[in-house]
Amino acid sequence: MEEQHTHTHAHPNAKAVSNRLAKAIGHLEAVKRMVDREEDCAQILVQLAAVRSAINNAGKVILLDHLNHCIVEAAANGDSKKIEDFNEAVKQFIK
Repeated sequence: MEEQHTHTHAHPNAKAVSNRLAKAIGHLEAVKRMVDREEDCAQILVQLAAVRSAINNAGKVILLDHLNHCIVEAAANGDSKKIEDFNEAVKQFIK
């Protein structure tokens, strides 16, 4: 069952995150082609690291947007459940 949100998700960086993820997807597809063509393993690892970094950076932007908007609102409204959920999400993100 999907949780119902009591606020909007008007994050200022949503379009930038979407663009970053689209680029990461394209980059990952290129890495897959490198694997399929049996290219140099060291170069594949370097490119995988770049994809991982791009995804992590997109996640950081989402994390900060969520903190600065949703969690600020949750704190102002005394919504401890939303804050607990955020703490769990952060733990999963930084694993």
